[in-house]
Order: sequence, then structure tokens, then C-alpha cells
Amino acid sequence: MEKEHDKIVLLLSFPLAALVIAASCVGLFTPDFYAAETLNWQAQSVGQDLIDLVLITPCLLITSILAYRNYRAAFLMWGGVVLYLTYTFVLYCFDVHFNELFIVYCLCLGLSFYSLVYFLFTQSKQNIIYAGGEPATRVIGIYFIIIAMLFYFLWLAEVVPASIQNTIPKSVAEAGLFTNGVQVLDLAIILPAIFITGIFLLKRISLGFILAPIILTFFILMDITIGALAVVMKVKGVEVDLMLTVIMSVLTLVSVSFLIWYFKDVKIESRL
Repeated sequence: MEKEHDKIVLLLSFPLAALVIAASCVGLFTPDFYAAETLNWQAQSVGQDLIDLVLITPCLLITSILAYRNYRAAFLMWGGVVLYLTYTFVLYCFDVHFNELFIVYCLCLGLSFYSLVYFLFTQSKQNIIYAGGEPATRVIGIYFIIIAMLFYFLWLAEVVPASIQNTIPKSVAEAGLFTNGVQVLDLAIILPAIFITGIFLLKRISLGFILAPIILTFFILMDITIGALAVVMKVKGVEVDLMLTVIMSVLTLVSVSFLIWYFKDVKIESRL
């Protein structure tokens, strides 16, 4: 990246981090801030605030600062962090009852989304050749395809029977929502992107090399989030199987291993 691009990463990340910290602190430390939500969704909202504060914001700041110092791996991971924040704040904006932080949620969503757009734009302008790492990219590509298919099956196993029977899916009813925003984002956008990236990696299409570290970083953050939310929900008295935390911990380790393997074996060179 050029230095002017580095500065833009900081200019996007620092205000976003400040807004995320502010939203998280208000949600965590204001009594009954999520009183309009069901117990299930209250627990998830508080848990998400905690994760945003102690994990996501530090990741955002660290990757942006390292990207500013011209660490390309950090810039690629920064793309995964802002993808995660875009995903998360879509849920805050649409699945949390209107509250005093609504404008802050919108600002976080806007900054996250345009940070992601900026990331993809700079990648399209970099004119990069991705060389080597064929075993790594092949295995990661297969992993992406399997994950996408598994989560499609998981969500459709809940959605399709409810649609046929004209009932409300259990996850929607327990959260007290109109629809499950996670299912919407996954079925419509995230899972197709993961599946397509897997195909691109197997065919060694350059866009797949750009998206792979973003998705792996997103996986790591999301797996930690899901596992931690299960613990928070259990503490808050919501019925949940903590085996989910174990599964997410294993998936986190797998994704971390693949991300390290990717950066070790895939060579990134400027095209002449």
C-alpha cells in the first residue's frame, strides 16, 4: 500500500473504534439498557457489547496500526475485522429495539461498510500476483465449501420446516424478533461468498486469494463470539448447550491454523 492509503486506514479505524467503545460501554454499564429485549436477546446483546469492547476493538486498532506500518498481512486481516463489524452492526441496527444509540449504530455500520469498500477498492488497484501455496489454498478452499454447506444445512433445517408449517423458527421466537438477522445475512450474503471464495481458491482465481484471509479472520472472530455468547447466555440463565463453545473453540483453532498456513505459503508479489 502507498502511505496515503495507510493514513486512510487509520482515519477510518480510529473513529470507528471510538464509536464501538462508546456503544459497548453504554450497553454494558447502563442498567436495563436492553430492557425492551427478551432475556435471550438481552444476554446476546450484552455479550456482543463485551466482545466488541475486549476483542474486536483491540483487533481493529492493532491491525490498522500495523497496516499503517506497511504490514500487508495486517491489512488483509483488517479487512476481516471490518467485515465482522459490518455484519455485527447490521444486527444492532435492525434487530435491537430503537434506543438512544441508534445513530451511533448507524455510524458504526456506515464506517465499517465503507472501510470494507475501501479495502476491496485498494485490492482491485494493487495489481497483485498471488504465487505458491497451492496445497494451502486447496485445503482452505475445500474448508470454505464444507463450512458454507454445513451452515446452509443448519439454517435451512430450521427455516424450511417452519416455512412449510407456517410457524416461527425456534431461534426467532426465543429472541423475540421478526426474523433472525444472522440467518438473513448468512443465507443471502456470507455463505454464498464463502462458497464462491472456496471455488475461486480451487481454481486459483486471484479474487479468491484476496478474500481468503478476510474470511479466515472473520471466521476466527465469529467463532470466538459464538462460543463466548453461549457462556454469557448460560450465566444469564438462558438455556444453551455449552458444547457449542467447545465446537467453536475447535473451529477457531482450525481457522487460526489455516490463516497462519496461508500467510506462510502464499507469496504476494506486485505485477510488473
